Amino acid sequence: MSGDSRWFALRVRHQHEQAAATVLGIKQLEAFSPTLCQRRRWSDRIKMSVVPLFPSYVFCRFEHEKRLSVLNTPGVLSIVGFGSSPAPVPDEEIAAVRTAIASGKNIEPWPYLRAGERVEVTHGPLKSLKGVLVQSKNDWRVVVSVDLLMRSLAVEVDRDCLSSLGAA
Repeated sequence: MSGDSRWFALRVRHQHEQAAATVLGIKQLEAFSPTLCQRRRWSDRIKMSVVPLFPSYVFCRFEHEKRLSVLNTPGVLSIVGFGSSPAPVPDEEIAAVRTAIASGKNIEPWPYLRAGERVEVTHGPLKSLKGVLVQSKNDWRVVVSVDLLMRSLAVEVDRDCLSSLGAA
């Protein structure tokens, strides 16, 4: 592939990730649809299933001129971007996902939380506490404010106990 090809995220039809990636490969395009093994409980058994790490998304490396060929691929709905401009995914982020998958370690989807985001603690002794997420060194804290007094406090939390409430 030439030097001006970039990675893009494609939004695909629900449960069409692998099929879209296969067809993109047939079109001589590099496609990446990361998966993970997950235990699924059925009424009578537990079964290991291969599921997409990012449901309804496939990554594809292509040149800008090939976007129509990509969009005409069965199952592909759109190229992720801002307005009508596709937004490339940095190579380092694709490399990081590939490295994590290749490590053989247990991986799982994780809620996307940013420092400054309003969050709520979902379980544990701080359950239902709401505040703003901040990072201090390697620790995460939820800042709770008393506006009338113009004072705040920060309490250390585990990120896996949080859910997003949206932007602060």
